[in-house]
Amino acid sequence: MIGDSEFDRDTAVTRREPGVYDIDLCAGWTIINAVNGGYLLAVLGRALADTLPHPDPFTVSAHYLTASQPGPAVVRTETVRTGRTLSTGQASLLQYDEEGNEVERIRVLASYGDLSALPDDVRTTAVPPAVPPIEQCFGPDDSPAPVPGSSAITDRLMLKLDPATLGWALGAPSGKGEMRAWFGLADGRDADPLSLLLAVDALPPTAFEIGLKGWVPTVELTVHVRHRPAPGPLRVSITTRNLAGGFLEEDAEVWDSEDRLVAQSRQLARVRLG
Repeated sequence: MIGDSEFDRDTAVTRREPGVYDIDLCAGWTIINAVNGGYLLAVLGRALADTLPHPDPFTVSAHYLTASQPGPAVVRTETVRTGRTLSTGQASLLQYDEEGNEVERIRVLASYGDLSALPDDVRTTAVPPAVPPIEQCFGPDDSPAPVPGSSAITDRLMLKLDPATLGWALGAPSGKGEMRAWFGLADGRDADPLSLLLAVDALPPTAFEIGLKGWVPTVELTVHVRHRPAPGPLRVSITTRNLAGGFLEEDAEVWDSEDRLVAQSRQLARVRLG
């Protein structure tokens, strides 16, 4: 069921016919003048949830082909396979160039299931990230200077970053390639599996803490949703271990208020060197 929060309204798609959806990509989800990749993934995720018989994204893999712009877009979906536990589909988001030709922005392959039907057995060595209490962390409003370029998305989020990963904002990046934060939606909407697709790609890029600046466009992003999150703010931890040839990986973990690992992701991103 789609609610009336800002996130719900701005990711809502209108079914034109089976497998074809219309949406107006909202400029409120841009960062450095580009539509955020996590927001776009949530848009595609909502269309796939309408197409497939299962409700929840389990694994979503997206290739970002061209930069999306605010404005009209079309999502085309296709059911690849339907089973008892999982169903698989693919989706593409397209916009139009100045000549009216369709340009594919993103292509996704995803498997959906029912998170509420999973067994409770958890065996893990993963531990929640050590993030200071939320009142000891800092958000965009605390920054001495705004991030260069448009940062409209920060008004839609409750984002409080761990001071240990904020050296870049003070001109002294740590060089560690780490970013940690408390995360939520600014209007208080509780997290759900769809908003986890946004959470994994909503923090400042780890490239900032490596000492790089500017846009870090996503090439490919894969998200695994592991559990339906409990109410309350999420903790997001992102790390980069290897930057080579102008590309880096970002590994993200998302933990809920009950110390459960609710989502994991890995993305390959491009950086501008020099």
